Amino acid sequence: MLESFKEKANDTLYAAGYTIVLIAETFLNLRFAVEKRKEILDQMFIAGVGSLFVVSVVAVFTGMLLTLNTGLGLKDFGAEGQIGLLLTITLTREMSPFMTALILAASIGSAIAAEIGTMKVSEEIDALEVMSIDPVRFLVFPRVLGFSLMVPVLCVYSSILGILGGALVGHFQLGIEYIVYFQDVNERITSIPGLKDLYTGLFKGYVFGLIISSISCSHGLRTSGGAIGVGRATRESVVTSFLMVIFFGYVITAIFYRE
Repeated sequence: MLESFKEKANDTLYAAGYTIVLIAETFLNLRFAVEKRKEILDQMFIAGVGSLFVVSVVAVFTGMLLTLNTGLGLKDFGAEGQIGLLLTITLTREMSPFMTALILAASIGSAIAAEIGTMKVSEEIDALEVMSIDPVRFLVFPRVLGFSLMVPVLCVYSSILGILGGALVGHFQLGIEYIVYFQDVNERITSIPGLKDLYTGLFKGYVFGLIISSISCSHGLRTSGGAIGVGRATRESVVTSFLMVIFFGYVITAIFYRE
């Protein structure tokens, strides 16, 4: 039991250290961003277009669900007219970065881990090293940079769709006029606290993107054991990404909104 725990702890520490070194090596390759612009744009396209449909559906229904649940609660106090304000705060600060990150971890992050893992077990990465091609610069850098830059864009997109979905439910099920709803949304977004919510959400999106892409690449590069190993690496990359998104989401909120 104790030996198993020690072995698990050592594996976790090794994985954490490997991923941190990988992130550091990725930042050291930033000087090659112009040279790798085509690969970076390709990764941004894959992350953005590849998840657009799922992000759109989840964003609209999240906005509708939050509006319905919160609005019905506020209606007991005669404050349902404030739903536009509350929904804007919730989506821009927390929910949009969170749900976008989880969708991308499950769809694009897992695909990255599987792709690199397959290259690892088929010794393609060893072949790159034999040809003096740096795998981090060739494989990891474009994926991490492209992915982490696209997540904040998708956060803004999902916030807009969530607010629009909330407007529909607010109007048809809570009886809130569109003009009142969008006045509250506009007042919040253009206020100082609203701008803070916005840049906090964008920062979270970038950090989540960096975490998910780095973890996915890390698991892919450490894959062993053939096809079974690829499946294991893919599953572990998604689970680890979920846990890290939740943890860093809490840490960032605690830092930005501490009293």
